[in-house]
Amino acid sequence: MYIAMNRFRIALGREQDFINIWKNRETHLDEVPGFKQFNLLQGPSDDQCTLFGSHSVWESEEAFVNWTQSEAFRKAHAQAGDSKGIYLGPPKFEGFKAVL
Repeated sequence: MYIAMNRFRIALGREQDFINIWKNRETHLDEVPGFKQFNLLQGPSDDQCTLFGSHSVWESEEAFVNWTQSEAFRKAHAQAGDSKGIYLGPPKFEGFKAVL
């Protein structure tokens, strides 16, 4: 199993805009071999931003990497929506292989 996560710093007051981008986009994940599950997670807020995480579960790291190089990946990210003023910097990727 492989867990792929992106951490997003979202401008205060723009949380629902960010959620709506994810809610309304077509991810195309259902057509990707090795995909298991996706969750969008909302974390704490501070005086600058609210933390969000995208969390996807894959059969293997290879399945995840194959997705990042696929047409489904390009289609999903082309539909990310108007994000001007929502993100405070780029997402931070974190990948984890299951060891137990």
